[in-house]
Amino acid sequence: MLDLIIRNCTLADGRSGIDIGVEDGRIVAVQPALAAQAGETIDAAGQLVSAPFVDAHFHMDSTLSYGLPRVNRSGTLLEGIALWGELKPLLRQEALVERALAYCDWAVAKGLLAIRSHVDVCDPRLLAVDALLHVREKVKPYLDLQLVAFPQDGVLRAPGALDNLTRALDKGIDVVGGIPHFERTMADGAESVRILCELAAGRGLRVDMHCDESDDPLSRHIETLAYHTQRLGLQGRVAGSHLTSMHSMDNYYVSKLIPLIREAGVAAIANPLINITLQGRHDTYPKRRGMTRVPELVAAGVAVAFGHDCVMDPWYPMGSGDMLEVAHMGLHVAQMTGQDAMRACFDAVTTAPAGILGLDGYGIAVGCKADLVLLQARDTVEAIRLRATRLAVIRGGQVIARTPAATATLSLVGRPSEVSWMERRQP
Repeated sequence: MLDLIIRNCTLADGRSGIDIGVEDGRIVAVQPALAAQAGETIDAAGQLVSAPFVDAHFHMDSTLSYGLPRVNRSGTLLEGIALWGELKPLLRQEALVERALAYCDWAVAKGLLAIRSHVDVCDPRLLAVDALLHVREKVKPYLDLQLVAFPQDGVLRAPGALDNLTRALDKGIDVVGGIPHFERTMADGAESVRILCELAAGRGLRVDMHCDESDDPLSRHIETLAYHTQRLGLQGRVAGSHLTSMHSMDNYYVSKLIPLIREAGVAAIANPLINITLQGRHDTYPKRRGMTRVPELVAAGVAVAFGHDCVMDPWYPMGSGDMLEVAHMGLHVAQMTGQDAMRACFDAVTTAPAGILGLDGYGIAVGCKADLVLLQARDTVEAIRLRATRLAVIRGGQVIARTPAATATLSLVGRPSEVSWMERRQP
């Protein structure tokens, strides 16, 4: 007698008619026609069952703070940073925790069960650090929260930032962050990369840097990050987030840069919703898209993930915690409309970020954790197209969220009917 069986599933790799058996929070069977009984059985009815969504880049300390203490009138990155600086002295730990927990509830309802969140360490009180460490423990039963020590104002530029970052790591923050393009000079930016990578190597930690979030094609700190990754033996533990300057670089330089990134084992994290919103602000027309070169990075064998980045905060007034919305935007911005490319966009919010975060037991295979999402879609492309309803979200073999199937009741003259959003699919 198993704890749970999900029958007649379609999986992200295209297999269909699959049953998934769960016992003691782990997957014990993935096969057709599983001959077993269970305490609970869910009929997937041929719909898509996926491992949960993973957000590789988010800012939970600022989430749901839109309008505090004022609205970002220009909508620009730099006004958002200035506005966050105005808000920091007014922050209260209780309010930070409350907003973060509310967002985690949104995330779970959307099947998002793992998040890497950057947390600003430039406030010497480390108030946001303490708040999110508390949230990490609070949500552990239903969501994996990985925290990055992020010196928003520059680890060399902001007084005491390096000491604050080190203290945050001592408190239990998981990952070393940085923002080299925000330092005072290109040389300072390169030096910050060296210092932070050496700090991570000495502590055996991962690295995730906001890198070249700029329209300036000469912002090339990703090259320095790749160099120090190889020099220090950090391959597979380093990510460059945003990398938007790559969108504006000349093709010859990029033809050298992408192989360097691949050789160093550095991952790339694009943030489609935010990159398309904040970049190109100095352009009239034509306007640059801003998002990094996702198709080229994927083709070169670089691990590429999409992040949500912001939800209702000083930088972005929109968002809902829906990683399918992120994948949908990424698909369009990168013009990834081939079948394999669209499937890669689904991977960019599931398996790819899970690998970047180093999640243990992630996936749908015997021995993996029974963390699963039942989607109202027949395959991954349809899931993105429809931003499919999460019919059931499962953590450790327990259903922790349900959403009714999306249908519309039509009252057309002479032929009333009910239509599922999945009907009239492409063959």
